Amino acid sequence: MSASPDLQLDLNIDLNNTYGALFIGFTIASVLFGLTNVQTFLYFQTHRGITFYKIAICYLWILDAMHLAFIAHMIYHYLVNNYANPLVLPYIVWSFQAHIVVDVLIIYAVHLLYVQRLWILSRGRSKILPSIMTFIVVVGSSVAISLIWAVYQIHVFLDFIIIEWSAFLSLSVTCFVDMSIAGSMCYLLYTARTGFVKTDTLISKLISYSLNSGVLTSLCSLCVIMIYAIMPKNFVFLGVDFLAAKLYVNAYLALSNARYYLSTNENRNFPRQADDHGVQINPAPYSERTLVSNDEMSMEAGLISTIQPPPETLKPLIPNRLPVQYHSPTPSRGDSRWWTFRSASAGAESF
Repeated sequence: MSASPDLQLDLNIDLNNTYGALFIGFTIASVLFGLTNVQTFLYFQTHRGITFYKIAICYLWILDAMHLAFIAHMIYHYLVNNYANPLVLPYIVWSFQAHIVVDVLIIYAVHLLYVQRLWILSRGRSKILPSIMTFIVVVGSSVAISLIWAVYQIHVFLDFIIIEWSAFLSLSVTCFVDMSIAGSMCYLLYTARTGFVKTDTLISKLISYSLNSGVLTSLCSLCVIMIYAIMPKNFVFLGVDFLAAKLYVNAYLALSNARYYLSTNENRNFPRQADDHGVQINPAPYSERTLVSNDEMSMEAGLISTIQPPPETLKPLIPNRLPVQYHSPTPSRGDSRWWTFRSASAGAESF
């Protein structure tokens, strides 16, 4: 008696480029989740108090952990629970669909956090660019919702060819949004240059971080698109897609920890102390001293200090967010440079 068509199909599955590719993607995703843990710990160690950004990072960490847990359940379901049971392999398990939902939530959350920084960088300037980016992100979320709906309409992996339009559209929009946000952030940072050497140097480095984070996630989306177009009958593209959410979280955390990475090695080597007001003091020489207050990430407080040197008795009392620069007095509100100075300071403070 001949085997059924479904059984013949299942017995011809190549495990190397299907579930083997999923296993490799899961392994690399686990490594990236470890990097997420390190960066999250680093952020909480270097930023005191409860802020909006800490809550956002906790939210991203929880989603990232759920994303990895769903992938682990899927791999365990196919390779352990149903070992040597090829009849189960073509059918989609619930955790695969759930991981798509979490994937969309992570990407959408990171895009919103980037757009929020665009609004901060545009303070005192035209709101056209952040408004356009907000509209693009909202439209992109509707495309992602269509992908979730399409994934829940199929029950076997072979039906992916039916919803490939949704996958291509979602990945393409995601790639476009990534590059648009990175370009917008670089533009706003560049136009916020003040002419002060240290401030411009910091802004240049932040531009580099912003550009690299956008390029990294865009390249991942492009790789998924190309692999899916070339090899639509295996799961290599899914193995690469497992990494996308991890890269988004790590890219945002790297940008959030940018000021720590950019600090001098000399400042890092000094142990931090706290004064009576809950302000952390780095006991380096005063010209290189950095103090971090509880509301460090507040966008309304903490301009880059470029005032004249204060009296010696007042130096320990001034809670600067960044190393003090003694070049020229801070531009007054009536000065044409004031808004540029403030937006640059807020931009640097937001990272």
